[in-house]
Amino acid sequence: MTDAGRKILFVCSRNRRRSLTAERIFTVIPGWHVRSAGTADGARIKVTEGSLGWADVIVVMEKRHKEMLRQRFPDALDGKPCLCLFIADEHEFMAEPLVLLLQEKMREHFPGLI
Repeated sequence: MTDAGRKILFVCSRNRRRSLTAERIFTVIPGWHVRSAGTADGARIKVTEGSLGWADVIVVMEKRHKEMLRQRFPDALDGKPCLCLFIADEHEFMAEPLVLLLQEKMREHFPGLI
């Protein structure tokens, strides 16, 4: 599959700042279908086996998110790319430093698209 036409699921803890910001800023890329979810019980939208199954690529903010997903949903992640951006939970929703950091980190994985 080419980079265009991908379904990307962004995952953080509560789905209120990092992954939600990523969903908002990357939804404008032609051919990308973007959603976001969280791993915590109090997440705005909690990640499910179905949301993982929908995605072509899962992008997590921290290594612990990837580990949680692998523990909870091993079958849904089997053979599916799961990228970690290593972005700590220290920014507010849509804050400019977070937007710039997300763009920079995603550019590393998807050069030329952002």
